Amino acid sequence: MARARKLPIAAQQVRGVKYLRQISWLLQRLHDDATARDRAHNRTLFFDQYAALVLLMLFSPAIDSLRAIRQATCIPKVRKLLGCSRASLGSLSEAAHVFDPSLLLEVIAELSSELVPLSKDQRLSDIRNTLVLCDGTLLAALPRLAESMWKHSRTGNVMHGWRMHTQFELDRHVPIDVQLTPYRCQGDEPAVLAASLAPGRCYVMDRGYFSYRLFDGIVNIGSDYVCRVKKTIGVLEVLEQRPISVQARAAGVVSDRVVRAGSLKDKRAAHPIRLIEVHAEVQPRAARGEGKPQAPPRQERLLIATNLLDVPAEIIALIYRYRWTVELFFRFFKQMLGCRHLISDDKGGITIQCYCAVIACILLQLWTGKKPGKDLHRMIGFYFCGWATEHDVLEWINRPDNTGDKKRAKAELWKKLGY
Repeated sequence: MARARKLPIAAQQVRGVKYLRQISWLLQRLHDDATARDRAHNRTLFFDQYAALVLLMLFSPAIDSLRAIRQATCIPKVRKLLGCSRASLGSLSEAAHVFDPSLLLEVIAELSSELVPLSKDQRLSDIRNTLVLCDGTLLAALPRLAESMWKHSRTGNVMHGWRMHTQFELDRHVPIDVQLTPYRCQGDEPAVLAASLAPGRCYVMDRGYFSYRLFDGIVNIGSDYVCRVKKTIGVLEVLEQRPISVQARAAGVVSDRVVRAGSLKDKRAAHPIRLIEVHAEVQPRAARGEGKPQAPPRQERLLIATNLLDVPAEIIALIYRYRWTVELFFRFFKQMLGCRHLISDDKGGITIQCYCAVIACILLQLWTGKKPGKDLHRMIGFYFCGWATEHDVLEWINRPDNTGDKKRAKAELWKKLGY
């Protein structure tokens, strides 16, 4: 059956472009990029205009592909407000190869300086450094014929794409660093993070980042780490066996000790490592194509390594629990911002799209003062499509937040029912 043909984008479906024009002074620094190679002086699509068009795609549900961006440039209102001309598919495709994505980092840094911390868990108020959640996710790209032949997964799926390494700041709820590496470089997470370490941070990581060299680098630069490690970690010597408090036991902590870790075959850590064992209920992952997991939750032993020797064990367990926030960001990044569909299979084009998605998250928080989320992005999308007015958006943003009351009422109801 032939695929249904999409209707062209109407001017009524694109609103809110004036808000993107408010950051045109930031994007203006991109205008002269790649103009030196234009000896004929006939370039009509510049980097600042291309970035604005990608941002428009991230906010407007009516624009979801490169062809849709081309259709949007046919609308006079879009061309007037963004200062661009009608673009062809060829020029939009070429933009991914000629423009320098690193210039967008300056825009991200300047916008990030205007962010203020959102509501913070008071239990984490004694943590002196900024909590940064580190993880990576796969961005599946359209495989070329030659690249699609060399490697497949066990299920026969083509393993071609890019891995997006993200550092996500918990307090401001925005990514602060994004880097792309080829998918087949899986396992290089410690090396990628080690190349971008900064002082004054507390890096929260999963097992893929376990590396004594990375741990030493974090400590030497003046930061901290909380990392889940493998249960087979080599312990050379137990320096201190700490008692378990009532609060820690309630949080699932069963062991707290300071050790000297490493082995003769592996590089040893140059500092004492604190190992905290936590028993937690883990939800199994759903099978591919299934909406819900097929198995019940199970108890699992988590081993967490850290250099925070003076922080209570239950707070260390809480810090690692917050690591799941970066997974929620990946879901928002792919499903709501539409980055599951990449408008380019070139590394430069994908990097531009990722950086623009980071800018979109920052803009959502600057415009609304709330965490970027599914409901917030949907309401902004309604406005960009012309289905909601500014009054509707402001009324929704300023509505009372009864999340905590609803959760408490639900917990009391389950308690009354005997669950």
